[in-house]
Amino acid sequence: MDLKFADAAKATDDERAAVDGLLGPPETGWEGGTDRTEEDLHWARGGAAARERRDLLLPALHAVNDRVGWLSEGALDYICRRLTVPPAEAYGVATFYSLFSVKPRPAKVLHVCTDLACAARGGSMALADGVGPDVSVQPSPCLGLCERAPAALLLQAGVPSRGSASDQVPYATAVMAPATAEAVASAARAPADAPDEAPAETAVPQAGQPGLTLLGRIGVVDPTDLDDYRANGGYAALRRAFAIGPAAVIREVTDAGLLGRGGAAFPTGRKWQATASQPDHPHYLVCNADESEPGTFKDRVLMEGDPYALIEAMTIAGYAIGAHQGYLYLRGEYPRALARLAEAIGQARARGLLGDDVLGQGYAFDIEIRRGAGAYICGEETAIFNSIEGYRGEPRTKPPFPVEKGLFGKPTAVNNVETLVNVLPILNGRAEETKLFCLSGNVARPGVYELPFGATLRELIELAGPPRTVRAVLLGGAAGSFVRPDELDIPLTFEGTREAGTTLGSGVVLVLDDTVELPRILLRIAEFFRDESCGQCVPCRVGTVRQEEALHRIQDRTGAAAAADIALLREVGQAMRDASICGLGQTAWNAVESAIDRLGAYE
Repeated sequence: MDLKFADAAKATDDERAAVDGLLGPPETGWEGGTDRTEEDLHWARGGAAARERRDLLLPALHAVNDRVGWLSEGALDYICRRLTVPPAEAYGVATFYSLFSVKPRPAKVLHVCTDLACAARGGSMALADGVGPDVSVQPSPCLGLCERAPAALLLQAGVPSRGSASDQVPYATAVMAPATAEAVASAARAPADAPDEAPAETAVPQAGQPGLTLLGRIGVVDPTDLDDYRANGGYAALRRAFAIGPAAVIREVTDAGLLGRGGAAFPTGRKWQATASQPDHPHYLVCNADESEPGTFKDRVLMEGDPYALIEAMTIAGYAIGAHQGYLYLRGEYPRALARLAEAIGQARARGLLGDDVLGQGYAFDIEIRRGAGAYICGEETAIFNSIEGYRGEPRTKPPFPVEKGLFGKPTAVNNVETLVNVLPILNGRAEETKLFCLSGNVARPGVYELPFGATLRELIELAGPPRTVRAVLLGGAAGSFVRPDELDIPLTFEGTREAGTTLGSGVVLVLDDTVELPRILLRIAEFFRDESCGQCVPCRVGTVRQEEALHRIQDRTGAAAAADIALLREVGQAMRDASICGLGQTAWNAVESAIDRLGAYE
């Protein structure tokens, strides 16, 4: 195998130390790029053993980026040699993610959210006007801090890890939400670590109220204390799962009618049963915590405020489907959730709640966190597999489906955070099913709300303090649909929203008042899909660009010219919906279409 390494590229001591800290030191006699002969360039040391570690490519890129701040040619060369990955492929992976850079940049990188919720609250790149030249400033899609919009996130490389856990946050962070120009400038000057100390319950206006199921522990139980979690009902569901067995767990989840809460609403019990019945082993469980839909932050709140609940739920799911390894794929923009989950996993492992013999039941299960690096498309279930395996996060063609051939080609169940956490009350005998909603925009009390299915959109908005005038409400995020002010009595169920011509999606409810310029919001949605398309299929790669171009033209046109562009938009949108490989392209036209048809956006 001719890897064509670059002779001129040499990793620095820092870069080598970062990679060796993850992969371990090279074997004795491994040349690693020194005094190579021409013959050496046509083979790599390590063989099959190194190739089997291809899935450590993304963590290795993170290790160098966290320590140095960018990925040099020498660092990529060293990673490729250690893992026997072709350099062209490693470069393709490194350039796929927005949190990495293959060009030199300052150690401090400021991400300023310019997405829907922050834009509705006055967020813009002007927040970064006061930072100095030693800070790289980047506009960012939604940072998942919508309840405190506008938001900004500062990442600083080269800072030692916090805490004792080996996989704690390995870089300094400063979370500014709500962000002001003064706060951003101050954080950019501060060389020390400045973690976000806002308690998780600030995102839950209902915190402490009786009757909450999924949010009941947030603001009541210390999320860093395993004993406090267990004293408040923690691990009762797992004990019951062991008592009734895997088949009965799947049956109870199926009978409860639990549908996936990531947007697709697929029956969870059917997915688990299909995975468990596959003869091919091993089986895997993947928790999709790459919550990147603009306006969505419920999974972040659950992970920060109740991390042990997710760990317990993943253990139950793994037990039900016959998996012994779980992967938690976490958004790269969630440093606080990373710290909380890493510490919680370490504590659970130390107390026998993860590992070779969970609760002394003879069942082995463990969880590994894999950090994303800024790619919305990795929220698609098969793109997650490619990302974990060390490839570009591009969706796979289905069939085969993940329950047959998923992660590493083995049967895999993929569920998002809210779906998994719902399993706990099901096994504990919950009487009423509830749903989490991410309410943001022009309301008095934005945050995550928990309501029983069947409550109306109007009732939800009333809880948050509606604006004086509602211009429109976006349901389901950028991939969702707008509804009019006279449609607020829509029942918030999967069936009710479908009958009304909209969708619950991931639970986004973005309220816009009459101060918001709707064409600007539509352009931002179009820009988002243009940037986040992986480019694998032509309908999405070209269609998202044409959609944005047409919206720009419509702003400056009237009459027949505007009508022609709207007709073009419909044609392009239908092509994306019919022919795109995955849900990104298939839904990229939804919000724009609903704004034109329901709101008369360009009349």
